[in-house]
Amino acid sequence: MSTADNSEPTARTDQQLAWDDAQDFADADRGFLARLDPGVVRDADGRVVWDNDAYAFLAGDCPPTAHPSLWRQSRLVARQGLYEVVPGVYQVRGLDLSHITFVEGDRGVLVIDPLISAEVAAAALALYREHRGERPVTAVLYTHSHIDHFGGVRGVVDEADVAGGRIPVIAPAGFLAHAVSENVFTGPAMSRRAGYMYGTMLPKGPAGQIGCGLGQTTSRGSIGLIAPTLDITGTGQEEVIDGIRLVFQLTPGTEAPAEMNFHLPDLRVLCVAENACHTLHNVLTLRGALVRDPSAWARYLTETLRLFADTTDTVFASHHWPTWGQERAVRFLEEQRDAYAYLHDQSVRLINAGLTGSEIAEELRFPPALERAWHTRGYYGTLSHNAKAVYQRYMGWFDGNPAHLWQHPPEAAARRYVAYMGGADAVLAKARTAYEAGDLRWVAEVVDHVIFAEPDHAEARALQADALERLGHAAESGPWRNFYLTGAAELRDHTAGGHTTGAPSSGGLTTGAPSAEAAPTAREGHPRIPPDLLAALTPEQIFQSMAVRINGPRAGDQRLLLRWDLTAPPAGPDAADGPATTETWTLLLSHGALTPMPGDAPRGEKPHATLRLARGTLNAVLSGATTFPDEIAAGTVTLDGDPQALLTFSTLLDRPDPAFAIVTPENP
Repeated sequence: MSTADNSEPTARTDQQLAWDDAQDFADADRGFLARLDPGVVRDADGRVVWDNDAYAFLAGDCPPTAHPSLWRQSRLVARQGLYEVVPGVYQVRGLDLSHITFVEGDRGVLVIDPLISAEVAAAALALYREHRGERPVTAVLYTHSHIDHFGGVRGVVDEADVAGGRIPVIAPAGFLAHAVSENVFTGPAMSRRAGYMYGTMLPKGPAGQIGCGLGQTTSRGSIGLIAPTLDITGTGQEEVIDGIRLVFQLTPGTEAPAEMNFHLPDLRVLCVAENACHTLHNVLTLRGALVRDPSAWARYLTETLRLFADTTDTVFASHHWPTWGQERAVRFLEEQRDAYAYLHDQSVRLINAGLTGSEIAEELRFPPALERAWHTRGYYGTLSHNAKAVYQRYMGWFDGNPAHLWQHPPEAAARRYVAYMGGADAVLAKARTAYEAGDLRWVAEVVDHVIFAEPDHAEARALQADALERLGHAAESGPWRNFYLTGAAELRDHTAGGHTTGAPSSGGLTTGAPSAEAAPTAREGHPRIPPDLLAALTPEQIFQSMAVRINGPRAGDQRLLLRWDLTAPPAGPDAADGPATTETWTLLLSHGALTPMPGDAPRGEKPHATLRLARGTLNAVLSGATTFPDEIAAGTVTLDGDPQALLTFSTLLDRPDPAFAIVTPENP
């Protein structure tokens, strides 16, 4: 993505691209069997959780309000229906951010990556069965730990069949821990930013949300999780499931911390999960996450080629469309590999030449062959923000310039900037001149100072919204477009980004919402973790999620000891005959820090209160379905000691704000 160009999108057609190359359109349409008509999925209450028909406008010519390359990508990604990859392998595309794949076995069908929501996964399975017969689901496979690859599992399989050993659930080693932990601590912040990234509050249309490059958007139905029963623990591991032979390659720390590719040797088909798609992916997703390692990513793709290139005729992933033919498949994987290797190595080279992250982002460009490849374009990740991520991975936030070591925070700096520049009106007068000249990036930077200095300045908000909108319409990256346009919308509508300051909760203890690579966002009320994901958290993860919500200044003078005896039912296929288990944890609040400790308090210190309850009851409180006072009154929670201790503890927990300010100061 060319970030240095300030011109309008109609002038940014990237002439080096092969606009007359129709191969991607032929591949995206190949194997089409049927579509869901209408392309709308509703939940049990009739609420729309997916509407692919809303993207019908993409059939038209690219308007001046969209980058032609992103418009092209969105037209490809918005295709919806059941497709044959090869005989025996089928995909339903266009019913969520990701795709669901069906591999036919001797008795039924192996389901791969069952989308985000149960409703869309069930609709996809029904569409498959309508045209391929009522084949039972004989296994489920998760390629990796992002929610768009497992959240809809309850739409395709019954947990009782999994628990009874009749249907295996296959996943890479470490899947469960990573699936539930990535966003536990910063879930509310990630959820808020994911709303920007996927444009969930934007109207769908030529001037609004047209997709996000990886897919169109995220479904908003029921999220679930059924724990794996078969772990893939090593590359080369081979399993036969319902007569289907699978050979696995573990790729941890690539696009996800737990991820794997797999090969179907009898069909000469390779699934590359999300390690090679028809876009440059994110090294650091804009919603926030740990920085990924593009060097490891490239090395694993090299290993993929070594292991499977000679026996592969078709490559598919859980996004976008397959690539057919051994020569084309190898070239696709090699170019994807080289893109991540080049991104990493050249960023590091420039780091060692003394460039900062923002300087590297301005200078770094792919060589011509990669620049021309449609599938390495920055529709989702970009060279610009990925280069900054590589810098962050190795060098951190500080660029080495001591002038940047102790800068004022945004509001304080903004007031000083605006005063130095002669006041808000003087800044806006100059900014309007820059706007007319098309220097939109500079307008966004300087007017941002005005807004943070004087957040209710109507002219500043209007000019900034106009600048962000034009930047969004010019963006080739779907997430960049959505960020710009969502920011513009919130500046124009004071209530769109309405927010409250963090406040103590009063009973229910909640953690953050999942946002993985593609989680739905909730801006109405407090975001919650879906029950299945909550149940998969360990007690330590739950208590640590409480620790990051302690309001340190308010808690600084408090010392509390809370003991928790958590009872869990026996697990496993013979669970009905086994005894329940009790796990004890002690929480020490001291000097504003909460320390979870397994077992009793150290040195025999007596807890201020002891709570005895079932783990399921704790989950219900955390989900907001009930409160501790209600459960104590009902007798399902026993509290020994000082009841005031639990109340005090609850009042020291901040309630995360699901709609905190982004394009304006926190307290306008």
